[in-house]
Amino acid sequence: MSPKARKRGKAVWGSLVIAVAIVGAPFAATREQSAPPQANGGTAVAVKPATGISPPADYVIGPNDVLSVVFWREAEMSGQVRVRPDGKISLPLLNDVPAVGLTPDQLRARIEKDAKRFLPEPNATVVVLEINSRSVFVVGQVAQPGVFSLNTPMNVLQAIAAAGGLLEFADADNIVVDRSAGGASLRLPFNYRDVIKGKKGEQNIALKPGDTVVVP
Repeated sequence: MSPKARKRGKAVWGSLVIAVAIVGAPFAATREQSAPPQANGGTAVAVKPATGISPPADYVIGPNDVLSVVFWREAEMSGQVRVRPDGKISLPLLNDVPAVGLTPDQLRARIEKDAKRFLPEPNATVVVLEINSRSVFVVGQVAQPGVFSLNTPMNVLQAIAAAGGLLEFADADNIVVDRSAGGASLRLPFNYRDVIKGKKGEQNIALKPGDTVVVP
């Protein structure tokens, strides 16, 4: 090969090396930014919380509710859990954690406190995925008696409507709402005819979880 040919070959090879370096640089930078190294030499993976629902303002966690518990950069401690009938949830390393009766924020604080045994600065998020513990009951002379979810505010009239309305021979003047409060049982009267006529509107109360609308 002549000296001129060798010189031309070196120039072409050098151009190829520069082109590869330029094309590969953005990909290398992306890899470095997306996976920051941990102190132990591993790769930190950010775990995103699941998209949940907006619970009512007075919501507290109940049995059979479904939650997402996510620890930032700790995928092995994160997961989706269902609240057991005994009121607890199970999480990796933390085992059984009481949840019933707590707000999502209170549960988050409890989980972070327990996780300090394993993490120096635990950062957890609790997201409500399903609410299955809030319900009311409509029984008696309605078209479709049953259990109805109370994930949004509902009054007595709305509950009766959800149950398909009153049957022909229902005693519309003597409907009652059975409610447990502090261990005591309350019977709250509801006169259907008066309420729909705009009279005694205060009887059309907002229902609470566990209430039973009885239509004789």
